[in-house]
Amino acid sequence: MTSPARPAPSGVSLDVEVKVRASRTAVLGTREGRLSVALAAPPVDGAANEALRRALADFFDIPRQAVQLAAGEKSRRKRVELRGLTLQQVLTRLDALAKDV
Repeated sequence: MTSPARPAPSGVSLDVEVKVRASRTAVLGTREGRLSVALAAPPVDGAANEALRRALADFFDIPRQAVQLAAGEKSRRKRVELRGLTLQQVLTRLDALAKDV
C-alpha cells in the first residue's frame, strides 16, 4: 500500500481525499494512497477546507495553524502540509488509526 505521507521542507506532505456533508467529521483511514476524511461541513466559502484543517490538527495533535492546504482547494483530493511533525510521527499515527479500524 502506498503511504499518503512524504517528507516536505517544512514537515510532512499528506495526500487527502475528503467526503463533504457527512453526518460527522472524522478521519476514516487510508484508502488508495490517500487519507480519507469525512467532513460535516459543506463545500461552500471555504468551510470544508477549514473543517479539514481543524480535523487534521485535532487528529495529529498540532495547532490548526500548522496545517496548511498546499493543493486542491476546490477539489475532493487535496494535499496538505503538516508543519512541525516528522514523517515518522505521522506514519506512527496513521498506523495506530489502521489498527483501530
